[in-house]
Amino acid sequence: MVEEYAGSKGKFPPVKRREKRSLYVATIEKAHSLVNSLIETNRLDNLGLVVVDELHMLGDGSRGAIIEMTLAKVLYMSKKTQIIGMSATLGNIRDLQTFLKAENYTNDFRPVQLKEYVKLNDTIYEVDPKEEDCFRFSRLLNFKYSSAMQKIDPDHIIALVTEVIPTHSCLVFCPTKKNCENVAGMICKYLKEEFLQHRQAEKAVLLRELRDSGNGSVCPVLRRTVPYGLAYHHSGLTSEERKLVEEAYSSGVLCLLTCTSTLAAGINLPARRVILRSPYVATDFLKRSQYKQMVGRAGRAGIDTVGESILILQSKDRNMAQTLVCSPMENCYSNLMHDDGKGITSLILSLIGLNVTSSSEQLRDFLRGTLLFVQQQQLCAEQSLWEVVQQKVDLLKDKDLITVTPDAQTLQVTKLGRATYKGSVDLTHSDVLYRDLSRGLEGLLLNSCLHLVYLVTPYDMISQCKPDWRIYFRQFTLLSAAEQKMSAAVGVPESFVARKAAGQTGEKRKKTQRQNGMFQSGSLMKSWSSFQGVDMEAVRRMYLALVLFSLLKETNLWSVADRFQLSRGFVQTLLSSSSAFCSCVLHFTEELEEFWPFKALLTELTRRLSYCVKAELIPLMEVVGVMESRAKQLYNSGYKTLTHLANADPAVLSRTIENLYRKQASQIVASAKMLLNEKAAALQEEVDELLTVPSDLPTTPNTQQLT
Repeated sequence: MVEEYAGSKGKFPPVKRREKRSLYVATIEKAHSLVNSLIETNRLDNLGLVVVDELHMLGDGSRGAIIEMTLAKVLYMSKKTQIIGMSATLGNIRDLQTFLKAENYTNDFRPVQLKEYVKLNDTIYEVDPKEEDCFRFSRLLNFKYSSAMQKIDPDHIIALVTEVIPTHSCLVFCPTKKNCENVAGMICKYLKEEFLQHRQAEKAVLLRELRDSGNGSVCPVLRRTVPYGLAYHHSGLTSEERKLVEEAYSSGVLCLLTCTSTLAAGINLPARRVILRSPYVATDFLKRSQYKQMVGRAGRAGIDTVGESILILQSKDRNMAQTLVCSPMENCYSNLMHDDGKGITSLILSLIGLNVTSSSEQLRDFLRGTLLFVQQQQLCAEQSLWEVVQQKVDLLKDKDLITVTPDAQTLQVTKLGRATYKGSVDLTHSDVLYRDLSRGLEGLLLNSCLHLVYLVTPYDMISQCKPDWRIYFRQFTLLSAAEQKMSAAVGVPESFVARKAAGQTGEKRKKTQRQNGMFQSGSLMKSWSSFQGVDMEAVRRMYLALVLFSLLKETNLWSVADRFQLSRGFVQTLLSSSSAFCSCVLHFTEELEEFWPFKALLTELTRRLSYCVKAELIPLMEVVGVMESRAKQLYNSGYKTLTHLANADPAVLSRTIENLYRKQASQIVASAKMLLNEKAAALQEEVDELLTVPSDLPTTPNTQQLT
């Protein structure tokens, strides 16, 4: 049984399988929750193997802290579980060996040889660490540029890509999302007509699928670039657009992608040539590990005999680039102390809550098995690790998340503390969440889902929100009287939004008046004092809630993104983050009796946020390969349930559904059958569990008859 643990998906604790074993494919956060649930139910020894891909992410902020917590718990609590960590970009292997009590296997074999180059002006140099300055002359670029073309493409990207496309594939890494789109558009301007003829029919199908995925809308940039075999790939795309672009690139329909650095990690899209548009990600100079991840995309096993990367440099960056391409890999450090020790505080809380430790001495014993302990001299120079631990214990007591019994000095978790770690709620937000939910109970609005949506809008996305006040006010006026009253109750009155919208308009008017020499001070911005107590975090959170509320009402991501003037990628990220946070809040409320009304409400809301389609389409959306547009086609053609799909004839299905190939139809039917079997197996497991007599219970005639 292959089970997904990501976003709102996954059951805690996982379903017990009597006749089968499960393979859990999990995000970092869900893997941690999964391990916690197995510890809590004394089932951790059933976990045979933990595989951690991209192990260097241990050094990646808060997510690195979560990986370390997870692995430390497995090492401490289970003597049977094997851990395998994999990475191509690790420096300090010895520290990690000590932490994981591991053997080290290293191999530099590559199925396809990689050649690394840099381009400076119109000269290509090969990277060679044996050379004094790391660079050896390779060749001059042979491409005739007009003066106009030279201005538009001073880095000679067109020359570099046309050496390989469309016969071979190419990735161009760009420093920003906007730059991805601009570079793709710029290349198309100078491609010959023959590019339009290459796999023309398949590109027309791709454009039609992109239009279907956007409910009739296609990104103007993609509409222009796809006919030439080009596309961009970054977080501004919806998940369905990304899937279509990735499949088209893998099959050769698209020969070039302009992309951000995120494509280098975790997505298997190799290329004959990889071009790094700049040695920067946004304004930050590349790290050695980031560089190796990007150039590692070059070379397609079974297709090419060689792969090559080209880093485009400006003269000012030459010295830093020499260090970048020839220096050893960066060291990987524990992140439990990241962000003022948020990781170690969270770890201590969960250890006490799971009854892994109940005293300061046991906490010390556990922490001796962490990467932080191995590296404490570098990371805890100013104070000892044990002083840090005591500080964090005191902090948890102050937050009322743990208590200490006066007699035995035993550490115990409070109900709020249990809810916090079981819901995987950030410690800085747990008391705020408790307060918001408590206030919510006092006047929960149930004639629409706006209030619930506000309560599950993620706190960590508030900082990314900069409301357009005129749009805010326009959407506010569309709310019902009850919804406006609810908004005022959480601290966002209509009068405040109206004043801000008027101020935004007034600023434009004042600017015009200044330019015309007409401005008189003090006219529009008086009487702000009455709004000085307004919580701007609540205001921004309500704005995001309005985006989600609109999305749930009409489910058209494109039109909602356009209405709020946000990128569709941001709207989808907001949706998926809210779905995951809704699941966290659900687990949080399950641990606190006073929040019992939220359980049923949040269970249904999690489903709606996970798929963001009309209720009747949700069962179809669970099938692999079925997105919203396909679900609508299936539903309208009579395939309305999993049972209908599981019993469908793939040949008939592909003839019935427009643009559905036989192979895709077979995959959809197979996935539906698997889902149906999983649901049946899970129900059978529950029945068996109910009918099993506990081993410590004396057998009676009644229980014999029952079994």
